[in-house]
Amino acid sequence: MALVSLAPLRHRPFAKLWAGAFISNIGTWMETIALGVYVTEETGQAAWTGTVAAAGFVPVALLAPLGGALADRVPRRALLMTTTAAESALAGLLTLLFVVGQPSAPVITVIVFAAGVGAALGFPAYQAMLPDLVPEEDLPGAMGLSSAQWNLGRVIGPALAGLVVKFLGFAWALGINALSFLAVVAVLATMHLPSPAPHAGESIRAAIAEGARFVRREAGLRISVAAMCVNTLLAAPFIALVPAMAEKVFDNDDATFVLVTAQGIGAVTMALSLGSLVQRFGARRVLLTVLAALPPALVAYAYAPNVALSALALFFVGAFYLGALSSFMTIAQLRAPARLRGRVLAVNNVVLGSLYPLGAVAQGKIADSIGLRATTAGAAVLMAVVLVGARVMRPGISRPLEAPAEIRAA
Repeated sequence: MALVSLAPLRHRPFAKLWAGAFISNIGTWMETIALGVYVTEETGQAAWTGTVAAAGFVPVALLAPLGGALADRVPRRALLMTTTAAESALAGLLTLLFVVGQPSAPVITVIVFAAGVGAALGFPAYQAMLPDLVPEEDLPGAMGLSSAQWNLGRVIGPALAGLVVKFLGFAWALGINALSFLAVVAVLATMHLPSPAPHAGESIRAAIAEGARFVRREAGLRISVAAMCVNTLLAAPFIALVPAMAEKVFDNDDATFVLVTAQGIGAVTMALSLGSLVQRFGARRVLLTVLAALPPALVAYAYAPNVALSALALFFVGAFYLGALSSFMTIAQLRAPARLRGRVLAVNNVVLGSLYPLGAVAQGKIADSIGLRATTAGAAVLMAVVLVGARVMRPGISRPLEAPAEIRAA
């Protein structure tokens, strides 16, 4: 099974991009964890921790459709190089602020938001590149491996962040992130990709609308996006609140790195298996299984009595959440025609960029009132109720995911 999941690495362009993104993601996770710890320590409020984490996602909700339209009409390589360089510059600015003083949570939030703008405009181009780098049969594995490198960065980055922050300070962790973006720029400079399809003078607004209409018409995509909404609003916010869980529930700042690493290992385990699982069982069955397993795992994490058991539960949470997220993205890749790929993927990014910060901020505020354990468990139970209710009211709701794309060649 592992060989199937690793097959995309046989294709040199994909392997190079995977390696560059891996280096960059290590830096990104170093910054994410360092900022989460810093803001939690400085403010003592889970709401601010969630707000800073959410700030990088809000631009995705606003600008992902524009990023998707650009990915379908301008050279994707140039677009991604430009946005990545901008993110590097903003990370450098954040580093400078930590060198000269102690920036406030609002200032950090603004800079993280600006970096999110770059990510929102560039990430659809990165996603849309993948089918140009591997054959279609290797695409689920490529999506899994892309998620694996993101989560390998989540395992390595926090560990490095813990060491760097402890011995060198926050500024060093942020400076390493600023430099790590250059790995992606260097790889992209060596790549050659197909030119975008001609758009015949179509306006950006019309292009965005065409992508949204396609998602509404295609039954499999409609179901996938609906499930992603539930997953993102109710399950995903646990990611932003891990630092708060470590400090407020376990009164142990060092637990942040243990918990994040446990989640990352679980996610990597799933990511390295995803291509084989999809090939053997199909995307529909894999998606339904991980969605059903995620709420119980979140409840176990919420009420784990100590850090060790919390980390064990978070291993499974990370695996199931990654399985769901990668499945949503794989379904979008496989069901979208090439000329609309960036815009279809942008719809998923809008869901992630809008509902994740909304859920993170809301759950952070609720947690300040009733506690993180009750908040996380309550959201998980609500997710289970919604999923079960959908299956009971519409028994065949997931069947379109098994059928071929209805208008694949549109």
